[in-house]
Amino acid sequence: MAVSFVTLFQWRLNSVLLQLDNEILLLGVKDQILSLVSKLDEVGSYLGDPLFWTLHAREMARSFLTLYELEKIEKDQMVSFIRKLDEVTGISGDVERIRGCYKTWVSEIRGTLREADDYIDEFIMKMFVQTEQDQKESTAEFGSEIEIIKSRVSEIMNRRPQLGISPNLEDIKKLLRSKFDEETPLVSCMLSYMNLTYDLKLSLLFCCAFRWVYRKTKGDLVRVLVAAGLTQEKSGELMEDKAQENIERLVDLGMLEEEVSIWDSFSVPSPYYEFSLTVMNADSDSIIPPTARHVSILEEANTFTGMNSLLHSLFVSAKDGLSEASSDCLRNVLHNAKLLRVLDLENTKLKNLPDEIGQLLNLKYLGVTHSELKELPESISNLRNLQTLDICCSRYEFELSNGVLNLAQLRHLKMNRPMNDGEVRVQQGISRLRNLQTLEGIYAGGGIAEELGIMTQLRSLEVRRVSEDHADELYFSVMKLTRLQNLSLLVERGRESYDSSSSLEYENSILPCLESFSPPPLLQTLELEGRLIEMPPWLGSMENLSILRLYYSHLSENPTTILQFLPNLKYLQMFGAYKGRRMEKEFFRAGGFPKLEYLYISSHNLVEWTEIEEGALPCLKQLSIYYCMKLMVLPEGLQHVTTLQILDLWNVQEDLIRRLSPNGGPENYMIKHIPLVKYLGNMSHGFWG
Repeated sequence: MAVSFVTLFQWRLNSVLLQLDNEILLLGVKDQILSLVSKLDEVGSYLGDPLFWTLHAREMARSFLTLYELEKIEKDQMVSFIRKLDEVTGISGDVERIRGCYKTWVSEIRGTLREADDYIDEFIMKMFVQTEQDQKESTAEFGSEIEIIKSRVSEIMNRRPQLGISPNLEDIKKLLRSKFDEETPLVSCMLSYMNLTYDLKLSLLFCCAFRWVYRKTKGDLVRVLVAAGLTQEKSGELMEDKAQENIERLVDLGMLEEEVSIWDSFSVPSPYYEFSLTVMNADSDSIIPPTARHVSILEEANTFTGMNSLLHSLFVSAKDGLSEASSDCLRNVLHNAKLLRVLDLENTKLKNLPDEIGQLLNLKYLGVTHSELKELPESISNLRNLQTLDICCSRYEFELSNGVLNLAQLRHLKMNRPMNDGEVRVQQGISRLRNLQTLEGIYAGGGIAEELGIMTQLRSLEVRRVSEDHADELYFSVMKLTRLQNLSLLVERGRESYDSSSSLEYENSILPCLESFSPPPLLQTLELEGRLIEMPPWLGSMENLSILRLYYSHLSENPTTILQFLPNLKYLQMFGAYKGRRMEKEFFRAGGFPKLEYLYISSHNLVEWTEIEEGALPCLKQLSIYYCMKLMVLPEGLQHVTTLQILDLWNVQEDLIRRLSPNGGPENYMIKHIPLVKYLGNMSHGFWG
């Protein structure tokens, strides 16, 4: 919808205004910005006329015909729909010529606002490197340019085509329903899309940049949407909360889909992905259209060429790393794309970040995951607008450079490692990052534990290599973090357990001093990795807890005695949490785990799981059993868990798979109600359903 780009630019101007409140130099241009916002309200009102909905619906219908091989009946229906739209639209004269005038006018206003958006980026970049006197001159120029933009918008508005009579949005929907079966996938998508608010439309279309095979967790999507400017910034509100609300709304509508194999990971499903392509008119002869602002590349080295210097978002996901030629192409792209806001490099296996990174002064999101980085360049301190730095899963350990501590706008710092204890050491002074909401992969020794207590704005914290020498200070600091929602504590591994592949990995690595800990009141996600002497009694009082992961707890007692009465627990992962050989009905009582949807169990010791009481696990959707090589049987009563959609059996006995088989297995009655069963044994693998 044409009005969306006007709304998006207004959000950008309002965001600049929020920044200006703290910049004395820029107070002089506040009135000019407010005047431009007001003028854009006129543009938005004009573009919100039903006529533009009619034209938009017609363009989408034409895109269906161009992009997809429709059945003859569907093609005839689409052509009939287009003709009917032309009939009910009150445009006199040469319809195609007049429609072209509207399209040209919209393109002109869109181009003007894009140029204005780029000018704001360039202005911000200049302000970062100028002296105070130069900043005053630049600010005066900025105010003059805002006036010029307003005059240009006014002039374009004066030349706007006269609106004819057009059906309103509800009439268009009725027309669609009269021409098509509402169950027709693409038509159903169009009806759903028409009901979306502008921010939801923008979020959906942007998520399509990830394509089918490029998955993102909810947290990743939130951070990217905020960095890309697709969430309206309001004083006193966190943009992350609004972005998360939009994602959850799209999930509820079926336009984003949670992955069945990767919990909390999302993608745009078919047919919404195909429909979104029609909305974006993505039928271009070139691999990357020359005007593209947001680009996603999957393992295609040659597509680095031809990208324009006005690029705003670049996503690269490689399967086996970038070739040398592709790395050179990437460096050239970064050298020219000074307006880049989002850069996400996944599986590229880069050993060094290109020097050009330090020139991307508008960059708000930098993700370099699954790399071979050994250090970050000091020039990273130039990225003063950076909100997210995600360097997770580098193969090598390194200390965080001091330059990161100068990133005053940083909101999310993710840096855990898959090797050794996986921690990253930071210099003292991390508490200078006053806007930081996410801090993951940090080592809390060397005085860092005390600093964490000052960072009361934190919402997500992951601490690795927790040990007795700083545990008390760490817990005392965490208890001060009243806004904390996610907490992960990973113990320092003992030498004996690190080299062990036995069932008692981490046996000598006890997570210390938990009896002195009291969790923050808003905590929703908790991960504890390391041996527990007993279940912490405070776990039973965590009414807001929805996600719990217990790794290598090696508990002798039944851990669910406390857990099954948690009122909001939806996800429970017990990986080596219980070292007993037998689970009985006391583990899953009637009425227990009232909201649990995902249950993961892994145990090298478990031999028997005898029974689930009828009425337990009333909401369970997925049961995953991993590395339970000694498990003989699944529990009686599993057949009563009628909400189950997926059963995963990975690395289990072949005999268990045989007895559960739908081909005459004597215990198949327990699982025959489950739509999808996936299994992997020593000699077989596959799925039933």
